[in-house]
Amino acid sequence: MANPLPYFRYGAGVSSSRSKRRLELRASFIAAIACLIVFLGGCHQPVKEPVTLTFLDPEWSHDSRERDASHEQVLTDFTKETGIRVTHLPAPENASAQLDLTKSLLKKGATTPDIYGIDVIWPGMLSDYLVDLKPYFTAESRATDPELTANYTVKGRLVGMPYHSNTGVLFFRTDLLQKYGYREPPRTWDELEKMAIRIQAGERSKGQKDFWGFVWTGAADEGLFCDALEWQASTGGGHIIDADGKASVDNPNTIRAWKRVAHWIGTISPPTALSYQEWDSANAFWTSGRAAFLRGWESDYFIANPVGYPFLPQSGFTSVPGEKDGVRVGTLGGLGLAVSRSSKHQAEAIAFVRFLLKKEAELDQQRTTSTPPKFPVLFEIPTVLTAYTHQQQNGGMPGARLAVRPSTVSGDKYSAVSAAYVQSLHSVLERKIDADAAAGSLQKQLSQIMSSNAPTQ
Repeated sequence: MANPLPYFRYGAGVSSSRSKRRLELRASFIAAIACLIVFLGGCHQPVKEPVTLTFLDPEWSHDSRERDASHEQVLTDFTKETGIRVTHLPAPENASAQLDLTKSLLKKGATTPDIYGIDVIWPGMLSDYLVDLKPYFTAESRATDPELTANYTVKGRLVGMPYHSNTGVLFFRTDLLQKYGYREPPRTWDELEKMAIRIQAGERSKGQKDFWGFVWTGAADEGLFCDALEWQASTGGGHIIDADGKASVDNPNTIRAWKRVAHWIGTISPPTALSYQEWDSANAFWTSGRAAFLRGWESDYFIANPVGYPFLPQSGFTSVPGEKDGVRVGTLGGLGLAVSRSSKHQAEAIAFVRFLLKKEAELDQQRTTSTPPKFPVLFEIPTVLTAYTHQQQNGGMPGARLAVRPSTVSGDKYSAVSAAYVQSLHSVLERKIDADAAAGSLQKQLSQIMSSNAPTQ
């Protein structure tokens, strides 16, 4: 009789193999179910932290009286809508320090901040470090003033979206115009001079010995450059550096404008105007009431939310004057939104820029449909203040055109261009040099700066 052991072993081997297969199938099935549960249940892995963006915002550093109190609420609304958090980073209050900080961070390739608030004169200096926003904001770009969009476009790349724009305007005392028999503010420089002389003489005769007809920013810095661009462009003297990169200062119109302003010093403008920063001239007009006219800045925000200055109720604004039957211009100022090329969250940053622009458009719509405020008495609103065109009083002439500083065309050379122009003009206003000689010398200096291959800081 054959030994049954082999049979037993054979049978045991088959049974063992089947059992093993069952165990393997069961294990595979359990593993599949486990994976499905893990997949559907989020795998029970730690919850991914939400993205946090950082926003370097120069506006956030300003006096809270002059900022929209709901600005932080906008950031909260964005987080509620998207889950993306935003950390607000204040910038230095000084414009030069803001630029230095921004350039330093971008050149180092810092991954934060993700979004930058950039001044209108910075695109040409920062374009290499910023994301081209043109593919993402096609509709918004078409709906924006072409001059605004062009200011943020460098070599075909849209490196910033206009956000809070403003423009140079002429503020005037409505009570004094009425008191001295003027029905409307001046449209030309000649009219401004005549009104300023008469009002100044009248107020001084009544005891205000330190009253002046016209105050403006005259210190040798960027504020004077903004004023001077309006003086030069409104006389047909060009835009300092034209679109083709050529200097435009040594011409009869520019020289005539410089001589006219030099004549203002001590006549309708105080000699101290040559040291005035923007707040100095603003305080003389708004706080102490020692001036009939002020060259200042205006934006949609401040129209809707005027600061409570003492002489606010007696004030209005209009376009900056120009030549008789000529163009009136207001220098473009303000802030745009840009995304860093070094950001690790570019998609989220772009979504945040779009959200801010949407909220701003909603505010503009509210302003357009709202009841016009008592302040100011509006007259020929500059074109950039689009939300208030429905309040424009018909004075027979259009509002001022935008005068864009030559920052995009000059790029990294802009600071040198601005400094050279301001120093030359300031010397003319101080009567240290003749306007004709200064313009000729400046023309050569600017041409050398623009022809240099090396960036000039």
